[in-house]
Amino acid sequence: MTFRVGNGFDIHRFSDDPSRPLVLGGVVFQDGPGLHGHSDADVVAHSIADALLGAVGLGDIGMHFPDTDDRWRGADSMALLAEVVRMLDADGWSVVNVDCSVVAERPAIAPHRQAMCDRLSEAVRAPVSVKGRRAEGIGGLGRAEGIVCLTSALVERSGSPS
Repeated sequence: MTFRVGNGFDIHRFSDDPSRPLVLGGVVFQDGPGLHGHSDADVVAHSIADALLGAVGLGDIGMHFPDTDDRWRGADSMALLAEVVRMLDADGWSVVNVDCSVVAERPAIAPHRQAMCDRLSEAVRAPVSVKGRRAEGIGGLGRAEGIVCLTSALVERSGSPS
């Protein structure tokens, strides 16, 4: 077996559009403004997708789902993540586990953590852990201007590509 590690990162600022929902890890949060982005701006799903793509040398999320392509406007990031997992499968890779740190002053992650882990684990077909972190008032994140997610992912290849 061959193992590889990938790292992911994504950041989005909060949107000024009061009708835009906040989606994190495939879960809609009722307690906050949405994030600005071309798709649904789910920083957690985007960060995981980047970690998985990077681990297997398939580029990054922007290469496969560019924000210059109207096909991805308003896209469900969980569907994009599922497509990334399909790409890994086609190349003979499977996800072992994923670990995410979400840095946000608001909203609180803890009340939604289990739902996020469940949705994400189902999407990648492996355990996903999510931790909420704060920026402690430092910089734009500390002023609650947006949300960032950092991800580590472990993948394995146990056979030849299908």
